[in-house]
Amino acid sequence: MDNMSYAGKLTLMVPRDSKSYRHLYFTCFLYLYLLILSMNICLVIVIIIEKSLHEPMYIFLSHLCINGVYGASGFYPKFLSDLILDSYVISSHMCALQTFVIYSSLLCEFTILTVMSYDRYVAICKPLDYHSKLTKFNCLKLILFSWIVPNCVTVTAVLLSNLRPFCKNHIDKLYCDNWSIVKLSCESSFVNNIYGYVVGVICCICAVIVIVSYIKLISACKASLENRRKFWQTCLPHILSLINFTFAMMFDFLYNRYGSNDISESLRHFLALELVIVPPVLNPVIYGLNIRAVRKRVFISRLAARENVSRAPKRRKM
Repeated sequence: MDNMSYAGKLTLMVPRDSKSYRHLYFTCFLYLYLLILSMNICLVIVIIIEKSLHEPMYIFLSHLCINGVYGASGFYPKFLSDLILDSYVISSHMCALQTFVIYSSLLCEFTILTVMSYDRYVAICKPLDYHSKLTKFNCLKLILFSWIVPNCVTVTAVLLSNLRPFCKNHIDKLYCDNWSIVKLSCESSFVNNIYGYVVGVICCICAVIVIVSYIKLISACKASLENRRKFWQTCLPHILSLINFTFAMMFDFLYNRYGSNDISESLRHFLALELVIVPPVLNPVIYGLNIRAVRKRVFISRLAARENVSRAPKRRKM
């Protein structure tokens, strides 16, 4: 059979009991997608409107939320259409696009979290140098780094996997991912493997930067009550986001390369969906609830909206 016979269309994993529960699945995932959009967009709008939040930490947080919307939009619309149409087929070009969006979003999240750890390190350990180190220009450079580098890395990975001839057409996952596309080819995956490990080393370097930053942060917080307050208020949400994301990436990496079909289907679904469900939901929740300025602004806006509604003149019945 010609190796290129599968280049047009690919099939994805069909969710368990999709025939019986696809409308329930559709409703749940639609609600989840709308929840992700509303929470992240709300937090971004609050940061834009509130002038007191025009600081590097909140600017980086807004980009984290934008990235959450971007990554979720790479998965949910396609998955929802698959559920409602009961058709789990995708073209090779759309599969490459979905892979790029989801994995560029994941790498962007990692780099943004790294930049945020640097911001907290300077704010707590070197407060006198904070405004000189994190100027508007330097913040712009850090934001560009957070977006450009991950996208360039992902473009290269997607090109390396999609320029290979396919001899299979089934992806054993609910969405397209890079290593699943690599496994569709019967050619050697040596180059893809090497590139994957290079990217892994870069991520490990970012992780080391974050760990070193927080070791110094914890040391600095011991000596000052004010620093301890700052740490619990702004760094704890960041730590929770980082731990969740790191474990999710680790599970995804290990499962893609060393996973076995002996793993239960439910666990495979969980490992596949954890990356696209938990981070975009968790980030706005923990930051919105733990950062006083954000929480205060959201609550004040809601109270003001309710008061305006209650004060609005009621129409008299004719």
